[in-house]
Amino acid sequence: MPGLRPVRSDSLESTAAQVPERIAVVDGELRLSYAAIDALTNRAANLLSSLGLQPGGTVALSCPNSFYFPVVYLGALKAGLTVVSLNILLKATEIAYHLKDSGAKAYVAFEGSPQLPVGDEALKAFGKIDTCVHFVHIATSEATTDGIVDFVSELAEHSAEFTTVDMSETDTAVVLYTSGTSGQPKGAELTHRGMRLNALAGNDTFGADLDRPDVFLCVLPLFHSFAQTVVLNAAFAYGGTVVLVPRFDEHVVLELIARHQVTIFAGMPTMYSRVLEVPQQEKLQLRKALSGGAALPADVHHRMREHFGVEVLEGYGLSETCGVVSCTSSSIEPRQGSVGVPIAGFGMRLVDDDWSTIEGPGEIAVRSLSMFTGYRGRLAETAEVLADGWFRAGDIGRRDEDGYYYLVDRKKDLIIRGGFNVYPREIEEVLMDHPDVTLAAVIGIPDKDRGEEIKAVVVRSGDLTEVELRTWATERLAAYKYPRIIEFVDTMPLTASGKILKRALPR
Repeated sequence: MPGLRPVRSDSLESTAAQVPERIAVVDGELRLSYAAIDALTNRAANLLSSLGLQPGGTVALSCPNSFYFPVVYLGALKAGLTVVSLNILLKATEIAYHLKDSGAKAYVAFEGSPQLPVGDEALKAFGKIDTCVHFVHIATSEATTDGIVDFVSELAEHSAEFTTVDMSETDTAVVLYTSGTSGQPKGAELTHRGMRLNALAGNDTFGADLDRPDVFLCVLPLFHSFAQTVVLNAAFAYGGTVVLVPRFDEHVVLELIARHQVTIFAGMPTMYSRVLEVPQQEKLQLRKALSGGAALPADVHHRMREHFGVEVLEGYGLSETCGVVSCTSSSIEPRQGSVGVPIAGFGMRLVDDDWSTIEGPGEIAVRSLSMFTGYRGRLAETAEVLADGWFRAGDIGRRDEDGYYYLVDRKKDLIIRGGFNVYPREIEEVLMDHPDVTLAAVIGIPDKDRGEEIKAVVVRSGDLTEVELRTWATERLAAYKYPRIIEFVDTMPLTASGKILKRALPR
């Protein structure tokens, strides 16, 4: 098979050749053109190659939303390396597991801050793993520790010219680790072809155009597939500008949307809710907005349309699929809870435990050339979820008569109460419809009589009482579904990508 340059570097090189002076990245007061980013990634490719890393090798990366992320990420891909992008909230023991499991030979880590000591945890982890031989530190001041490569000073010493290594389209470009809510995290191997095709799908989702460039606000963490595909890769493929936000703050988000005339925003439902809680002095306009990770409440849809002049598109995707699988359309009225129809190049169906196609509800199965090739080093676990090109996503879904898909729940989040199957997502959506409920999460807790009992953890506004909310639920849910236990909390534990961290909820 003929060689194919990695989508991120290939898109970057092509875009840099066509619009070299256009701004590619905004990071605080720093503005980098496509020509500048292309040169920096060349320097990074030369630096990594100088360490003796060969094409096909693996480099791990821990970096927040900073311009250093695309520089290292794209530089590594230019050098023919596989990138393992790690959650910046991981602790040393967790990082060490990922370094060993992925087989990373080099580890590039940002220094972090006293509040989030990414670099300290990274260095501790590196010291635990003999198979990872190079530690590269991204610091604002020169590193002086022996055996540590100072990325910033070394970058300046390397050439801004580099010939991108040709890789097969089926070679692994990126390894993304799943959340690991059951067992140890698993590394999904994503190919150059898969990442390229999913990035280019932005043309269908956003109507992207090199001649009419968009400004993307990147508040989702870049180590996550959502931000990598929908924001970074899609923007670079079509000459857009990426405005980087290191951490989510609703006031900062609104200020940046106004200052940079942002046209595309991608976020989790919790982000949209918090942005809308801020009193706005002026109405801001977005061209497109995309939400994923959970259902977006109808009230949020309405208010986004009113305040930002945009219909929020709800999408569905997974690490194993290189990003987006399905999406709603701005041309029709939103269907509450729907994640739309498969995007170009994807097939979806509902299956039972033996892979037979059913009407549903059933487990969502996905097929595409964007599919991952397997979990790194885990043949048995790969075989459990991949068959004949189809991937079992682990999500229970249903489909309406028009072919629109709806997520019912995660298969592993299923609650079995007294022999009845209860899907937390359905209950959460009912609770979220209450005007005084800001966030809701439903979990199963052990019960000696019924096996599991249903508990709702709720963030409220106003003086909503447990009795009032339970009455609301009993009027809208079957008797075996409503939550018998309701606990009000001030805040929810969230993952770095904005999802509710259910395993950290009070039991």
